[in-house]
Amino acid sequence: MKIIWLGHSGFRLEIGDQILLLDPWISGNPVFPKGREDEATEGATAILLSHGHGDHAANAQTIAQERSIPIACIHELSILLATDGVETIGFGKGGTLTLGDIRVSMTNAVHSSAIDFGDGAPQYAGGEAGFMISGEGHTIYFSGDTDVMADMAWLGEYYAPDIGLLCAGGHYTMDMASASWAAKKYFNFKTVFPCHYKTFPILAQSADDMINALEGIDVKTPEVLEPVVI
Repeated sequence: MKIIWLGHSGFRLEIGDQILLLDPWISGNPVFPKGREDEATEGATAILLSHGHGDHAANAQTIAQERSIPIACIHELSILLATDGVETIGFGKGGTLTLGDIRVSMTNAVHSSAIDFGDGAPQYAGGEAGFMISGEGHTIYFSGDTDVMADMAWLGEYYAPDIGLLCAGGHYTMDMASASWAAKKYFNFKTVFPCHYKTFPILAQSADDMINALEGIDVKTPEVLEPVVI
């Protein structure tokens, strides 16, 4: 399995027979290296969107059209994104998709969700979510944008994820301290990747606080497009 950070909250996850793009905000992402867009999306089999904000979803339709792949997301957002040439798979919190030999379950998150890119006023986009992605003997928790929440207690116990992709930049989401607290309180991670940081000055610029807080857990801080093999 390869986990490749695309900057901000985006990941390319090569797992089993799937190549999943999680919140792939590439065009307009100030930390994504220009000219390497094809490298990020080549061979992708599906897109997973946690919510509708532009720094997560703005590129999804274009990528889906270019790669002829579906976008899987919460039901209301799937309706808004389904246009000519864009296939969407709408499901809900508690629901599970089977993508090849990979299972993807949608989980709760605490944030907000609207399509706030393009023309016109923001459109309600059905609510925010995270995902549990299972395959190759691992379960990955992709938190989406969220605060610490009590639901993490049962999510950690029920799904038992060993890898966490956790928003940790602060201001809009958990910061490094609260994400680290949640990781220790509710989960038994072996590996954690912080995300939703370093993109803008208002967000955390370093994961040092998480690295120091999560002693005994392998905190990965790769450069954008640097693959990490698990």
